[in-house]
Amino acid sequence: MPERPSDPHSPRAPYMRVLDALVAEIEEGKYEPGAKLPSEPELAERFGVARMTARRALRELREQGIVETEWGKGTFVKRSD
Repeated sequence: MPERPSDPHSPRAPYMRVLDALVAEIEEGKYEPGAKLPSEPELAERFGVARMTARRALRELREQGIVETEWGKGTFVKRSD
């Protein structure tokens, strides 16, 4: 069943819900450095959003330097340098 926001009338964009959840899970240690994140289709199903919405959340994580994407392999939590 897709995860839903606590307030369905929240002004936050859907990709922000996905982004916030992934950041929280990374910070909590669910995904450690080097761990592979779920794919776009998996995130879309989990959160009940379009695949492009999941893609935008992953792009934001990349731009923040939290994850890196390897073409054909997936998106991984960035290791500390």
